[in-house]
Amino acid sequence: MTTSVVSIVYVNDAPAAARFYGDLLGMSPSFETPGYITFDLGPGADLAVWSGQFEDLSPDVPRTSEVCLAIGGGPDELNAIFEQWNSKGVTILREPHDAGFGLTFLAADPDGNRIRVAPRG
Repeated sequence: MTTSVVSIVYVNDAPAAARFYGDLLGMSPSFETPGYITFDLGPGADLAVWSGQFEDLSPDVPRTSEVCLAIGGGPDELNAIFEQWNSKGVTILREPHDAGFGLTFLAADPDGNRIRVAPRG
């Protein structure tokens, strides 16, 4: 049996969210339907955006999920990603700081879901 872990991010507009995440990750979706779109992140890992779960949910309801982009390049790579995302107008919730496990920063997607960039453990 093949096992894959899919992290699902609930969004109001799956195609718009897929464009946002595709731009940040530098990749195209691996699977698309009008309300559910996935990105193949490597063996056994996928990221999905899904708008079908909450058809009646108001767009102004805050989201609480957090996706973490774990990087291996150290502080220089993290700061470069921060500068790139900041220049693209990505909402930054907390600038790079030491959180005890290393340098990290926190951003948000257009639906308010949190995106953390942190060192790979």
